[in-house]
Amino acid sequence: MKNIVLCCAAGMSTSMLVQRMKDAAQKKGVEVSIKAVPVAEFKDNLNAADIILLGPQVKYELGKLQAEAEPLGKKVAVIDMMDYGMMKGDVVLEKALKLME
Repeated sequence: MKNIVLCCAAGMSTSMLVQRMKDAAQKKGVEVSIKAVPVAEFKDNLNAADIILLGPQVKYELGKLQAEAEPLGKKVAVIDMMDYGMMKGDVVLEKALKLME
């Protein structure tokens, strides 16, 4: 099972997107664990995550977080602002799965 972690400013706005991603995964029959955390908890969730997706509001953290994740072979990516704003869980899930290939 793949572990996807979404990070945003407080972990609140991404929780709705997480639910939409879980619904999309269930429809596709894909087994994934998806959760939302505040960016302050990035390090606590790094080891368990296969990929970490950042909300557009914290994309300024990308360089620093990638530097922490790379030595562990983990990927960090920013969720597209339009997909995030429109809560396109299916699209965000697809992009995450592609990045983990």
